[in-house]
Amino acid sequence: MKRLLSIAGIFIAGWLLSACSISYKFNQSAIDYTKTSSISIKDFPNMAQTIYTPLAQRFTEALRDKFTRQTKLKVLKDGGDLHLEGEITGYTLTPLAVQDNMFASQTRLTITVRVRFTNKADSEKDFERTFSAKSEFGSDKLFDDVQDELCEVIMKEIIDLIFNDTVATW
Repeated sequence: MKRLLSIAGIFIAGWLLSACSISYKFNQSAIDYTKTSSISIKDFPNMAQTIYTPLAQRFTEALRDKFTRQTKLKVLKDGGDLHLEGEITGYTLTPLAVQDNMFASQTRLTITVRVRFTNKADSEKDFERTFSAKSEFGSDKLFDDVQDELCEVIMKEIIDLIFNDTVATW
């Protein structure tokens, strides 16, 4: 009898759980694919006063990769239903926490990118904005040794901001 009650309890619990379901969408985008099937992403040239040569190509490729991985949009260089273009406008090092010997114990790298976004299906979503992110490193490290790592961290943050402001649901 106990076994029968136990089986009945499992059956009822399973039925209740299946009747009350919660649905989550994890693709992180709110795109109406009936109206929008492509995004064009132009090359983002480096127009900053200080130029780190690989930055422009790496940034553009990482931005295209983000939209390829997290949406079903076809990524084009030109003519998309959505369109992103802009330029890298800032690449600056700022000394922080100057020590007694007049050297900075921390230095901050800041990258700034100006973005123009066009949505052919809904022009009210068009914008021109500047995105910026930063990362710091200690005086115990040479900038040349940490530059690539810092750029990767900063680019990821800026690209996430751009993605969120263009197609994300949050």
